[in-house]
Amino acid sequence: MKVLMVLTSHSELGTTGKKTGFWIEEFAAPYYVLADAGAEITLASPKGGQPPIDPKSEDPDAQTAATRRFNGDKILKDKLAQTLPLNTVNEMHYDAVFYPGGHGPLWDLANDKDSISLITDFYAHHKPVAFVCHAPGVLMKVKLANGSPLVKGKSVTGFSNTEEEAVQLTDVVPFLVENELKKLGGLYSKGPDWGSYVRQDGLLITGQNPASSEQAAKLLLKAIKSA
Repeated sequence: MKVLMVLTSHSELGTTGKKTGFWIEEFAAPYYVLADAGAEITLASPKGGQPPIDPKSEDPDAQTAATRRFNGDKILKDKLAQTLPLNTVNEMHYDAVFYPGGHGPLWDLANDKDSISLITDFYAHHKPVAFVCHAPGVLMKVKLANGSPLVKGKSVTGFSNTEEEAVQLTDVVPFLVENELKKLGGLYSKGPDWGSYVRQDGLLITGQNPASSEQAAKLLLKAIKSA
């Protein structure tokens, strides 16, 4: 069982002068769910090397069992520092792909041609694809062979407008995940803010927020085994 995890390389939070990147919990929780189940995991990012970590995901109130495990995991930290450049990755070598969120993906992965073609290939070859929090936004330009958006008519979720308002970044992000998924024809729904809420529609798995990361990975595991 081989899983690819794709992380952002984008570190600038719009024009605020602040930093962003990927959210630690959304990487660590799924990573350990998959690794503990015996998956062989490869890490990739648009630029390769160390992907930027959103500094807010290191705050005390953002810590979970998975982030604490990550903090003490030198082997995983070393692995994270050496992600493969996305343009060197081939879907044929993996059984599934998982995209952690954080705000970074809205700037780079949502428009990255390698990412778009990679997701298209996974889906076309009947392999499960999972995205959590802001990562469903990377589906913005992903289309099926017939030209329609991949998310059109599918049950999806992602970081909600009310959650974006709560972190006061509504006017900073390039687009709102909830709005974009709806605009593309996705059947968007959400649970309570900051609670675990995951949707699965066939091969497509989406989680609403950081708390949804672990459950999204568990669904991905089941999808791999039943594929």
